[in-house]
Amino acid sequence: MSAPTPPTAFTDALLRADRPLVMEVKLRDPHGADLLGERTVTDLVTRYEQAGAPCLSVVTGRWFGGTTRLLREVTAATTLPVLQKDFLTRPAQLEAAHAMGASAVLLTAALLPATSLHRLVTHALGLGLTPFVEITDERELDTLPHPESCVIAVNNKDIRTRERDPGDLQRSLRLLPAVRATGCPAPVSASAITDPAAAARLLDAGYAGLLVGTALMRTGDIDTWLTTLDTARTGVAA
Repeated sequence: MSAPTPPTAFTDALLRADRPLVMEVKLRDPHGADLLGERTVTDLVTRYEQAGAPCLSVVTGRWFGGTTRLLREVTAATTLPVLQKDFLTRPAQLEAAHAMGASAVLLTAALLPATSLHRLVTHALGLGLTPFVEITDERELDTLPHPESCVIAVNNKDIRTRERDPGDLQRSLRLLPAVRATGCPAPVSASAITDPAAAARLLDAGYAGLLVGTALMRTGDIDTWLTTLDTARTGVAA
């Protein structure tokens, strides 16, 4: 086994953030509804930057209307570290992500045999990419190499239903101790985080970051959403 690699730019940005939200760019929700509206991708990226996003996520998977062109648009519009979210299964896809400016890549443990996951994590680290390893079950941690150099994300939704279920935030709370036990420096709770109160509970429970997409894209007032999150975390009355 090769030596572990220190955390990369994506992890560092998340750990340094006062409000560690990975703000997501995706074109459609799980049911096919448009999320971008009249905005351009650059408009949305700029708004996220103004809101203090430490890093961004871009959904290039076709379930959500994404393409690799969307990744290129986002990385051209920002200097923030960017995660590519898609079902990546081959080293060549990681190399392409790196070439398009990504800083992190999604690896879905439930879809990858142990040997493939090991190969892809090691390859990503060799490219200087953060492996953003998504899990839904504690057993998926058993064969994860170099967890201290990964972001481990608990997906609160079910990919078997194309994430059309309402999600289960209790999954994140149940799995957090096991994720932390791996030595992962940046556990993340991802998906189904619909309101600031839920986000506050997850951060207060010990998550180093949250991935929030649809809720931020649908809100008409990102600043109020984020201020409500901050207030909920500190217990200050609104």
